[in-house]
Amino acid sequence: MMRISGLASGIDTESIINDMMRAHRFPLNKITQKKQFVEWQVDDYRSVNKDVRSMWDNLFKMTQSSTYMAKTVNVSNENAVGIRALSASSEFSGTIEVERLAKAATWQTEAANKDLKEKSNFRELIESDTIAIKTPDGETKVFEIGEQESIKSVVDRLNKDSNVNVFFDERSGRLGMTAKNTGAGEIEVFIPADPEKPGEPGDPDNTWVEKSGGQPGQDAKFTLNGMDNMERSSNTFEINGFEITLKEVTNSPVTFNSAADVDKVFDTVKKFVDDYNDLIKNLNSKVRETRYRDYHPLSTEEKADMKEKEIELWEEKAKSGTLRNDSIIQSMLQNMRLALSSSVKEPKDSKSGIILADIGITTSNDHLANGMLEIDEKKLREVISTDPNKVYELLGRSGSDTNDPGLIHSVRTALKKGNDAISNRAGSSGAANESFPIGRNIKQMDEQIERFENRLKKMEERYYKQFTAMEQAMQRANSQAEQLMNALGGLMM
Repeated sequence: MMRISGLASGIDTESIINDMMRAHRFPLNKITQKKQFVEWQVDDYRSVNKDVRSMWDNLFKMTQSSTYMAKTVNVSNENAVGIRALSASSEFSGTIEVERLAKAATWQTEAANKDLKEKSNFRELIESDTIAIKTPDGETKVFEIGEQESIKSVVDRLNKDSNVNVFFDERSGRLGMTAKNTGAGEIEVFIPADPEKPGEPGDPDNTWVEKSGGQPGQDAKFTLNGMDNMERSSNTFEINGFEITLKEVTNSPVTFNSAADVDKVFDTVKKFVDDYNDLIKNLNSKVRETRYRDYHPLSTEEKADMKEKEIELWEEKAKSGTLRNDSIIQSMLQNMRLALSSSVKEPKDSKSGIILADIGITTSNDHLANGMLEIDEKKLREVISTDPNKVYELLGRSGSDTNDPGLIHSVRTALKKGNDAISNRAGSSGAANESFPIGRNIKQMDEQIERFENRLKKMEERYYKQFTAMEQAMQRANSQAEQLMNALGGLMM
């Protein structure tokens, strides 16, 4: 609303009222600045919680025994046999000889019709309006063929709805099928001699006719560590947590042996140490960050008088120290340090305990490092190579059997406790302000700001009314003076 004032008095009442209101707004600005700082605090809490949650999630892998039991397998002839560790807990070595490979059953039409194309009618290929396919797994499916349905259309349906891969070769004019899985068995194709008579394809008493052209599949056959005549339906199978892939028939034994994959386990443990160090470095920086109390959140009016770079530098200090000396973060840091300084009892000797130093991980002697970890690479690699289970018992063991969990479980417990405490105080992304303490505080400040602004609005309106009344009084006085002057001027004339 535009106001015009000071016409009678010549006073700039607009400026006077603005100056008066600026003084009255000082307490409101304080509340607004406090609210902004608390909102920054909520953002920083949630940023910390995001990092904590990410660390908690990533550490799950460190609780799996397979992480520490990673194996590498050396094979004398990798062209013939491939072996890799999946979930092996013990070593695996010996010899393997491949007598034959597994292959899938096949079937194809015997007669060639080079005049047929994919768009040709399927009934020209197999003279029937019905076809039944029995696969090596014993499943039989019957397909009705449309009167004008093309070869391509039927092939697409068979590939989708049966356990065979079907293709049509336009050059030879022949239809071929291959079982989707290798192993012994046959593909059998039937057409009805008399569709009106019941019965299942392949039954001896029905009138279905088998179409010839099938070649049976076969199981793989091999000898492993002297045990001969071993068979599998697939060329890839698992034994003792190792995946074996037979690639070709051999003329002599293929030797193999496994060992701990030191590099893989070492890299996993090192990543944990690096991630842990990064987290505590970040958390320590938050609780020790300087609070610049002379740098308050800027108002819109203050920003209008500053350059962009000046605003950036100012707010960098204004946002500093939102979590200084925060009790939740300090408690979480302490709990993580305690977790990693603990010992874990070895199952084979319940009286003794192992600590991080036993596998080459120690706490830095530099007090400025605030508890960061250091790795003796040579020692850690030696332990992984000779006794990887020791690394697992110390770090990853669940504790369900011994009631003495590994250190990673204790660290995850500390992280979870801290994460929950921060969520309870500062809420999570998208949470309503009413659901957490800081949010309720922000809501109270919003209500306080609204009440204060309403009061200031009424105050401003009162000032304008008062100045308007003054202007009106002065206008009446000026008018009366003018009338008096006119009257006195008439008498003198």
